[in-house]
Amino acid sequence: MKHSYTLKEQLKFIIPSLLGIFFFMIPVKTADGFSIPIAILANWVQDVLAGQLSLIMMIIISLTALLTILARVIGIDALAKTPFFKKLLYVNWFWTIARVLAAAFAIMVYFKIGPEAIHSEDTGQLLLDDLLHVLFAVFLFAGIFLPLLMNFGLMELFGTLATKIMRPLFKLPGRSSIDALASWIGDGTIGVLLTSKQYEDGYYTKREAAVIGTTFSVVSITFSLVVIAQVNLSHMFVPFYITILIAGLVAALVMPRIPPLSRKADTYINEQASGIEEAIPKGHNSLSFGYKKAVDRAKKESSVYQFVKEGSQNVLDMWMGVAPVVMAFGLVALIIAEYTPVFQWLGMPFIPILELMQVPFAQEASETILIGFADMFLPSLIGSSIEAEITRFIIAALSVTQLIYMSEVGGLLLGSKVPVSFKDLIVIFLLRTLITLPIIVLMAHIIF
Repeated sequence: MKHSYTLKEQLKFIIPSLLGIFFFMIPVKTADGFSIPIAILANWVQDVLAGQLSLIMMIIISLTALLTILARVIGIDALAKTPFFKKLLYVNWFWTIARVLAAAFAIMVYFKIGPEAIHSEDTGQLLLDDLLHVLFAVFLFAGIFLPLLMNFGLMELFGTLATKIMRPLFKLPGRSSIDALASWIGDGTIGVLLTSKQYEDGYYTKREAAVIGTTFSVVSITFSLVVIAQVNLSHMFVPFYITILIAGLVAALVMPRIPPLSRKADTYINEQASGIEEAIPKGHNSLSFGYKKAVDRAKKESSVYQFVKEGSQNVLDMWMGVAPVVMAFGLVALIIAEYTPVFQWLGMPFIPILELMQVPFAQEASETILIGFADMFLPSLIGSSIEAEITRFIIAALSVTQLIYMSEVGGLLLGSKVPVSFKDLIVIFLLRTLITLPIIVLMAHIIF
């Protein structure tokens, strides 16, 4: 049975949703090319606070560690009246130690004390003086405006419309298409944050959240441009991005169907779904039913205070819950990459595979294949001096499709509520490498 809604009820869905689409998904022309409004605002904040952001992030990470220790001392019952802070600060011992380690790292990097391996330009400074600046600014605006995408019916509309594609192809609910789109046009970090919030709110099962977080939090178009420029192949961006899309699509079709993702439980975080209804009832088509669900969802939002409160909590959750994880795990991974031959050793089994695939400079290329687990930019940095264009092309494309790198997306996933472990991330990274490498090499041989 079809419903009729007042203009006010419909505008309550339409206006916030259009604002959400604008902030997260509409490319806007700037002096440096195209970017989404969230990224433009984030860049503005980085420019305004350029001299203070390292200090701010060091304080946030240190304060998080102190408050986490305090929560442990006073006990969980003392935080019962503030469920948000209870969930944010009272974490298990593993994450408590990780936060303390992150604080120690942040202080050592900021004041440049201790071993150089911790505070060098290629390790600690890369994180505290560069990546964490970006995360501070992106988290600030993404957190504030995330409710526009999530709370006013846009997820319900897209979820209903995209189910016929997402379910059979990727075994996912239709609403996950928004996560993928926000990552693709905006940034992979936004996709992870969106997925984590949807999982916490009971819209994704453990399996769905794990699949979306590790498969659809793709590298943005903007950052792909940076990667291809690093290997001096900017003029080949179109074939480069087509290659990434084809390899990424194959990985997205395969990964949900094999372990470890296929073995994740199809249960919700609170063992109960949040009123998800995918079957189209009689008297409706996909569009009319999606619109009905969207307006019904928007009607539940009645308070500006609640919107501001939720946005502010999102920001704190990201700053205090995620940034320390990125600092701790990202720095350890970067130190291993920069100061040990571990990733060179790990790359050795790929030499005969690359030679079999007729990739020039197979030995040099092999050293870049697994180092992307530490940071997505490292393969392009290391491979930029290789003479063969085809090899540089393959290295750059593989680094983008591997997706799981500890200095950002991997660290974010571990710090989020998405149910994946460090071991899961290693296995997923290796599987994505094995699935996408042959496709990228084949495309490269066709292109060159």
